[in-house]
Amino acid sequence: MVSVFVELAGILVIALLVAMIVRAMRQPMIIAYILTGVIVGPMLFNIASSREVFEPFAKVGISLLLFISGLSINPKVVKHLGKVVFLTGIGQIIFTFFAGFVAALLFGFSSISALYIALALSFSSTIVVTNLLGDKDELDTLHGRIATGFILVQDLIHIVVIVGLLTFATLSSSHFVSTSLFWKILQALVIVLFLFLSAVYFLPSITRSMAKSQELLLLFSITWAIALGAVFEYLNFSVEIGALLAGITLSMSPYKYEINSRIKPFRDFFLLVFFIWLGTQIAEFNFLSHLPQLIVLSSIVLIGIPVVVMSIMGLLGYTKRNSFLASLAVAQISEFSFVLSSFGLDFGHISSDELALIVFVGIITIAVSSYAISFSDKLYRALAPYLSIFEQRGKKVDEQRRMTKDSYDVILFGYNRIGYSLRKAFVKLRKKFLVVDNNPEVIMKLSQEGVDCLYGDAEDVELLNELPLRKAKLVVSTIPDLETNHVLLSTLKERNSEAIFIGVAHQIDEALELYEQGADYVITPHFLGGEHVASLLQSYAFDREAFEQEKKKSLRDLHMRKREGHRGVIHHRD
Repeated sequence: MVSVFVELAGILVIALLVAMIVRAMRQPMIIAYILTGVIVGPMLFNIASSREVFEPFAKVGISLLLFISGLSINPKVVKHLGKVVFLTGIGQIIFTFFAGFVAALLFGFSSISALYIALALSFSSTIVVTNLLGDKDELDTLHGRIATGFILVQDLIHIVVIVGLLTFATLSSSHFVSTSLFWKILQALVIVLFLFLSAVYFLPSITRSMAKSQELLLLFSITWAIALGAVFEYLNFSVEIGALLAGITLSMSPYKYEINSRIKPFRDFFLLVFFIWLGTQIAEFNFLSHLPQLIVLSSIVLIGIPVVVMSIMGLLGYTKRNSFLASLAVAQISEFSFVLSSFGLDFGHISSDELALIVFVGIITIAVSSYAISFSDKLYRALAPYLSIFEQRGKKVDEQRRMTKDSYDVILFGYNRIGYSLRKAFVKLRKKFLVVDNNPEVIMKLSQEGVDCLYGDAEDVELLNELPLRKAKLVVSTIPDLETNHVLLSTLKERNSEAIFIGVAHQIDEALELYEQGADYVITPHFLGGEHVASLLQSYAFDREAFEQEKKKSLRDLHMRKREGHRGVIHHRD
């Protein structure tokens, strides 16, 4: 008989190989986790035979996932969400739920199975949306903020759904046949009150003390999540609810981001174990007989969600570009869909065949959505002429601009960091300049300061056609994305070949490619930084007083940039 250790080693090797293939295909790691579970389960190779060993670790994975979800729900942030986030987020959930429920009933599923299928289709993936938009540096764009706002609203709703489902299942179990329901509710209220008081009065000082050591902070966070889950299980409540509430109690901590980033690797590993366990629950699945169901349910998510989101955002007065990009970002089902489905299987509400259907709909929607997000700009350019039906005429709520002149000497794309320094040079030279940026907060701040500015993306050809490029003497792009600079440079050469173009590149090959296309100068920040330090050394050698003066100037500049809202240099967009 193969030992559990050897079995786990074999599974991890398979997981690694699958992850490498998935990564090469530019897909999120959650796809690799799901596929690994299917491959090692009884449906294919049946390697994961020690189901009873994996089950408690799978529960830890779910608990950490819910802990991080609770950690991300900050009540102080919720009140700042705009109308578009609430109306569109809730409208999308209502449509997807009813469409999924009706479709499942028409396919012959029972009402309870149709309920689980509909719930599984209703929520979008926090992991997929934040990771892919983060990779594209679009979390701070308007469509990125709206999409993550949808996710936040959905997180609140799926937390209510999970708590309601687990509470119903717990109160319906044999533990409570002879127990007063009133007493259990009172018990729950006392626990919640205790946790609220702890979050307000005790946890801040505890986390502040623990934060002096990163290892202690990590250990405390995991212990808090697991221990609270254990307390809830001891009291005949759900482990998962305990872990979720543990996260919520830390959601207002100033160390929440540090806790989040340090726990994520543990969450990902145990999430892999969860999907391995989930794979062991799928004995067989006939793709051919379930093909109509897969196509219809996947279409509700991949086509239905974008149409609903674009329709609602269009009615609220948003441009078709932001509506389209935000809708693509949320067109997949959530990791919580699998968690809900696993609960349904545990409670006997759905069969392993129905669980498999939800799992494969998840694989399809996450895979297609990931490519759609990655190539969203190209998709928009191809579909833009047909998307006008989702856009109202007249001024749009997301068309933020302050343009007081008909022409400008300089048009600057991207204000953060490099653009900030260039702005000071343009002011000193007394040149008329226009700033174009896709961060709505940047545009609002510049507008308040009396700077001519325009909200938009440099890849948006329709926006470029509206700009007064023909009279510009200089166009500067501080955006290090090669494709964006290609679009911008080719448009400029068509409309004003005499204008000087300055771009930014972080790779040598990309800089050379821009030069070949006709760029007049390409800024390479890392190399210029090295040259600047070399120049200081040549000028000052080991003169400490000279470096102290440079330090003071650097500190003044850093504090000024911090007040401007600039972030760390790890971000891609300059």
